[in-house]
Amino acid sequence: MQNKRSVKNILITGGAGFIGSAFIRYLLQKVDNFDGICVNLDLLTYAGNLANLREVEKDDRYVFHKGNICNQAMIEHLLFEHQIDTIIHFAAESHVDNSILTPETFIDTNVKGTFYLLEAAKKFPNIHFHHVSTDEVYGCLNATGMFTEESPYAPNSPYSASKAASDHIVRAYNKTYKLSTCISHCSNNYGPYHFPEKLVPLMILNCLERKPLPVYGEGKNVRDWLYVEDHAKALWLLLELGKSGETYNIGGNEEWRNIDLVRKITHTIATMQNVNSQELEKLITFVPDRPGHDFRYAIDSTKMQKEIGWTPEHTFHNGLQMTIAWYMDNSQWLQEVKRQKPEVRSQKPE
Repeated sequence: MQNKRSVKNILITGGAGFIGSAFIRYLLQKVDNFDGICVNLDLLTYAGNLANLREVEKDDRYVFHKGNICNQAMIEHLLFEHQIDTIIHFAAESHVDNSILTPETFIDTNVKGTFYLLEAAKKFPNIHFHHVSTDEVYGCLNATGMFTEESPYAPNSPYSASKAASDHIVRAYNKTYKLSTCISHCSNNYGPYHFPEKLVPLMILNCLERKPLPVYGEGKNVRDWLYVEDHAKALWLLLELGKSGETYNIGGNEEWRNIDLVRKITHTIATMQNVNSQELEKLITFVPDRPGHDFRYAIDSTKMQKEIGWTPEHTFHNGLQMTIAWYMDNSQWLQEVKRQKPEVRSQKPE
């Protein structure tokens, strides 16, 4: 394991989103040795919500700045003003269905936005740039095998293609301009504060409200699930220990078919509410599959385990219980999201 990188002042893009806000909460609440400044740059588009950060918003180490990552001059100003030494880049359009409908938005944010961030960082040679990517850049697996850091790129949606393009740009800036960079690919995250259009929160909330549980196709698509706080911890360790120019895969080692996951949610809620699980299972509704729906993702995190010393701490069983309990206890957050973001898609399966 290499010497720890000094991490003092961090610029976090997309810090009001699901994973970005989880990282900020982890950084300010659970990292004992962080005494620098955490600057959250977020445009507050539909999936960004400052309510995700109420627990830490009064922390003296936390600064929020509303802005667009495509504004290079503004980024350069923030880097200089706050003496930033580390950038962790979460900001991205991430919903696959939306990328099919409006791909241009994904190119603008995920590709051009990453480019402008790198151009700004290039002017500050001591900055380390960590790029948060997705396992979807690798395409689709059959019933066996796992994605490793050497897996070829084969994106199948405008979303994954835009993330793949941004990965390549980050790598190029490391090789061409010697910018210190790392890239990480994560599997599907779940946990508190997840925007309600994504699969796990949608199924939880619809089940709690006794609404239909829409499942694409036959529900046989397989995903590897990672509790969001485990991901946040992995990212902090990578900021300290990740080698410049390297890529790291972060997975939960928890593969579930979509239909089995939905049934797991119904059974867990039934147990927590002391109701008949069969009544909740009747809410499951199969809907036509979406275009280019990848069959299976699975991440091999061996490199993270051997080089960084990270393994996930939560099983899907206990992580899901905590997630459901959080949604049951935080109806006010949900109502606020719906009030502030009237375009919340309440019936999308994923």
